[in-house]
Amino acid sequence: MAVQEAPSVERARDAVARDSWVEAYVALRALDGGAPRPLEPEDLDLLADAAWWSGHVDESVAARLRAHAGFSAVGDHQRAGGAAWWLAFEYRALGRPAAAAGWLHRARHHLEQVPECPEQCFLAWSDLEEAQAGHDPEAALAAARRMELIARHCDSADLVALSRSAHASVLLAEGRTAEGLALLDDAMCAVTAGELSGMFTGMLFCLALTECMDAADFGRAVEWTNAAMAWCSVPWSWHARGAGGGDGPLPPGVVTDNPFRGLCRIHHVEVLDLLGAWPVAAQEAERVCQEVMPDCLETAAGAHYVAGEIRRRRGHLEAAAVSYAHAHELGRIPQPGLALLRLAQGKTDAAVAGLRLALACQSEPDHDRLGRARLLAAQVEVDLAVGDQAGAAQAVAELEALAPGGPLLGALADTARGALALARHEEALVPLRRALAAWLELRIPYEAAQVRMLLAAAYRAVGDDEAALLELRAARAAFTELGAVPDARRAAALLGEGRKAVPGGLTEREVEVLRLVAAGGTNREIAQQLVISEHTVARHLNNIFAKLEVTSRAAATAFAYSHGLAS
Repeated sequence: MAVQEAPSVERARDAVARDSWVEAYVALRALDGGAPRPLEPEDLDLLADAAWWSGHVDESVAARLRAHAGFSAVGDHQRAGGAAWWLAFEYRALGRPAAAAGWLHRARHHLEQVPECPEQCFLAWSDLEEAQAGHDPEAALAAARRMELIARHCDSADLVALSRSAHASVLLAEGRTAEGLALLDDAMCAVTAGELSGMFTGMLFCLALTECMDAADFGRAVEWTNAAMAWCSVPWSWHARGAGGGDGPLPPGVVTDNPFRGLCRIHHVEVLDLLGAWPVAAQEAERVCQEVMPDCLETAAGAHYVAGEIRRRRGHLEAAAVSYAHAHELGRIPQPGLALLRLAQGKTDAAVAGLRLALACQSEPDHDRLGRARLLAAQVEVDLAVGDQAGAAQAVAELEALAPGGPLLGALADTARGALALARHEEALVPLRRALAAWLELRIPYEAAQVRMLLAAAYRAVGDDEAALLELRAARAAFTELGAVPDARRAAALLGEGRKAVPGGLTEREVEVLRLVAAGGTNREIAQQLVISEHTVARHLNNIFAKLEVTSRAAATAFAYSHGLAS
């Protein structure tokens, strides 16, 4: 019979060096529980890392607490300071800010007693984040420079890349976009070239993807999201050579997958949503909630929110409301999606109030430019729906101030400007054409189709019915391909409105209602599409039946098809 080798500290350390975290976790945990004497503080620190990678956040904290105690007992302030900083990092992720603040204070106390060392780079990063939270850009820049100086002196590729990413975040928050993106590109070269350790690779992917989405840099977001998912897809298999288990069963609850996968996947979901790959995005959103670590509630909330967005645009309004509620339960304000859902349901007061509150409560509007732009774009849509052109104009002005930040922001601003001009009976074709060109170049089909609907109205306003018809047909085709059923029905209902003579003496609104009836819409669905009450829909139907001398929806539908009023 083959004799399995007992786990050894040397083999466990070798597993850590190979990023074989499950192997290291099983070996170190076995040694910690069965060795004649406790693990050294250095190995407890490794056990903490391995436990985190293996999905045991609580065990990670417990092992690091013991490591810190061991380092402190022998007066090793450098390593004690490093353990204290990571404890602050983990406690903050677990939603325990008081414990995090206490351990950060301990880290400072330990590290002020030692010469320059890599651990002080992490303290500089904390200083940077505190300065940003306090809206002190000068202090944040000073901390970023100090961070990079320490990283260079320590000759650490991991820390140099992290410092450049952190510096980039400060510059981007200050609107110095070109400088910030240049630094971010530099940091990501090290990431995508495989020059960094696993922990820093994952951290930098998450930081860069967040910065790209906040800055509305869709091109970089697509490129780096693809790279992140490729990195996450590499199997993190169970290797237990010399770990006491061979290839046998794992201990309960051990994660054998890359724990950064869920964090990176949420950005992938956001990108897929924008690209119009809704079925895949919906599946990926479900997987995010299965993959994220227990301390990543914000990521799970983001997945529920995107799922709600997809369901809303597909016309599944009740399911969308459930997704938004889940996102809210996990700590995310589900706006602007919830406001647009309420608008579709005819609950305009709720839509207006929700957006106003979300805009007022946004903690860092200058940093999350894309988030603010989306709120403002929705405000324009809602304000125009309720006839508040003054409110819409204010939102358009703020959107246009954000527009220089990138093509995505510019497209949102041009779309809003065109919609406002259309409502005011002003020249709308120029901003709307510019918006359509931008959405098409960005390969974002849903927003492009929405702009086509506005363009159709603008062309009709200047008497170009042929151009309007082309835009409506293109919009309907795009909506149909995406599965945006309500929008596809709306486009179908609008096709043919340019006819001068309407059979049966129907009014324009009655023709809209009849087309939606012919498309299979219920009274409730028609009310949602036309933003009117179900009572109003019923009244229109009574008028239609009387004018056409019919007594059923089927007969009205037949009339619509036979007289060219339905597609």
